[in-house]
Amino acid sequence: MTTATTTPAPRGASPAEKRARRRSLLHWIAVHSLGIAAALFFVLPFVFVLLTSLMSDDQALTRDLTPNSWHWDNYVKVFETPGFLTWWKNSLLYAGLGTALVVVSSIPVAYALAKFRFRGRHLSLLLVISMMMLPPQVVIIPMYLFWAKQMDLSGTLWPLIIPMAFGDAFAIFLLRQFLLTIPDEYVEAARIDGCGELRTLIRVVLPMAKPGIAAVALFQFFYCWNDYFGPQIYASENATAWTLSYGLESFKGAHHTDWNLTMAATVLVMAPVILVFFFAQKAFVEGVTLTGVKG
Repeated sequence: MTTATTTPAPRGASPAEKRARRRSLLHWIAVHSLGIAAALFFVLPFVFVLLTSLMSDDQALTRDLTPNSWHWDNYVKVFETPGFLTWWKNSLLYAGLGTALVVVSSIPVAYALAKFRFRGRHLSLLLVISMMMLPPQVVIIPMYLFWAKQMDLSGTLWPLIIPMAFGDAFAIFLLRQFLLTIPDEYVEAARIDGCGELRTLIRVVLPMAKPGIAAVALFQFFYCWNDYFGPQIYASENATAWTLSYGLESFKGAHHTDWNLTMAATVLVMAPVILVFFFAQKAFVEGVTLTGVKG
C-alpha cells in the first residue's frame, strides 16, 4: 500500500516583501516620469522650431501647433537667400580647420604634462588652468589691434583660426586628465623597446586615447560652429566671411516677418551639431567620464 506524498503549497510574499516591491515600483515610476519630463523640456523647443519652419508665413507664430499644409519649400528658399551657402562654407571651414588644429597642437602638450617628469611641470599646469579662467573679453582689444592693424587680417576668419594652431587651454587640460588614466607601464614598455617619444605617442598612446580625443574634438567643433562673438569682432565688415551663427542674425533681420523661413534657417544651423553629437555620443560620453578617474 502506497501513501501519497503532498508538497506544501508555496507561501505568499510577506508584508515586508510586498512593501519593498511597492517602493521599488514607485521609485521606477518616479525616476522614469522625471526622465520623460526632462526629455520633453529639452525636446519640445526643437519640435516647435521644426513645425514652425514647415508652416506658411500666415500661420507661423499663431495658435496652431501643427502646419495646415507642409511647406518643405521653405528650406529651398533659405538656400536661395544670397550668402547663405557662403556662410555655410565659412562655418565648415572655421569649425573643421579649427578643430583639427586644436587637436593636433594640444595632444603633445597634454602628453608632456601627463607622462613627463620635469622641473616646472606643476607650474605649467597651473598656467594652463589660469588661461581657462581668463575671459576672452579681457584680451580682445589688444588681440584685435594686432590682427587688424599689424597683420591686416580684419574682415576674415583667420584671426580666429590661426591661434588654434598653438593649442587650447581647455583641450590641453581635458586631454591631460584623460592621458593620466593610461597606465605608465605601456609607455615605459614602448621606451624599453626602443621607441622614441614621438613614436610612443603615435603608436601607443593615441590609439588608447581615442575617446578623450573625440570628446575634445566635439567640444571644439561645437564651440566653433556656435561662435558668434569671434566672427562679430573680426568678420562683421565683410559679409562673405560671415559664419552661420552670425549670418543668422542678419537673416532674421532681412526676414523679420517671415518667421517660417527664420525657423527653417535655424533648423539648418542646428542640424549638423545634432547629427555630429548623435553619431559620436558614445565616444563623447566615454571620453568625458574617464577624464575624472585620476587627478
